[in-house]
Amino acid sequence: MKVKEVMTENPIVAELPGTRTEVLKKLVKNNVTGLPVVKSEDGTLAGFVTRQDIFAMPDEEQLALVMRRDVPTISQNASVKDAARVLVEHGLSHLPVVEKSKLVGLVTPTDLLIVVEKDNPQITVEEIVRSPCIPVYQSAPLQVALATFRAAKVYALPVLDDEAKLVGIITDRDIFNQTVVDSTVVMSDLGISDDEDNWTWEGLRNVMKLWYEVSRVDLPKLTVKDIMVRNPTTVFRKTLVGDAARIMRKNDFGQLPVRDSKDNLVAMIYDIDVLSTLTK
Repeated sequence: MKVKEVMTENPIVAELPGTRTEVLKKLVKNNVTGLPVVKSEDGTLAGFVTRQDIFAMPDEEQLALVMRRDVPTISQNASVKDAARVLVEHGLSHLPVVEKSKLVGLVTPTDLLIVVEKDNPQITVEEIVRSPCIPVYQSAPLQVALATFRAAKVYALPVLDDEAKLVGIITDRDIFNQTVVDSTVVMSDLGISDDEDNWTWEGLRNVMKLWYEVSRVDLPKLTVKDIMVRNPTTVFRKTLVGDAARIMRKNDFGQLPVRDSKDNLVAMIYDIDVLSTLTK
């Protein structure tokens, strides 16, 4: 199977010259976490910008200084296994598809889960776990959970109770859903007018961490237990990777807690881990 069969054609882009505010508006409006950056005059790929890049430089307004220039790319005629290899080796969530320096598409780990599902390699989950598993205690304040996300560079944490048993999962978006923020201030800061269409809080939460990082939002005095997703979907450590890929794809999950025969948490498996089976 070739990349062109699974890629998203004509993806939403940011353009040079451009600004951070323009990028934020597109991230919010389209509910995405990253954008290819192209030159406005000819559409050639110039780089890539993600919410993480913006979080790292919250006071920089010029897109040219925020974006990453040296980004891996792939051809639309390359195999999906080659795409998986690039995503895994570079730890990417987005891979621009380029022909003659022009952007023609975008591939994400989610696009390739169906390939793993169909291949159904006889490999168990525990054989491919490569990402960190950082649990959080159910009674921890939300501030602690958010600090853990930032320090561990992950976006989902399994939640343990007093007996160290898995009782839930929490993502950064779960926390941002609880943020106390004046929507009028946010709309003003992003240059969003009240009469513009399709401005939803779902999209705003995708970049909400920016306001937290610069002390623009307040978190309520809640604990992880108050907002976590209880009884999360899990996989057994002996579950086949193809089955894990199917669960992720059908539920739009980027990660799954992994348990043993006694229901103890043993790992977290991410979509990028699943894709690693395509590179073998």
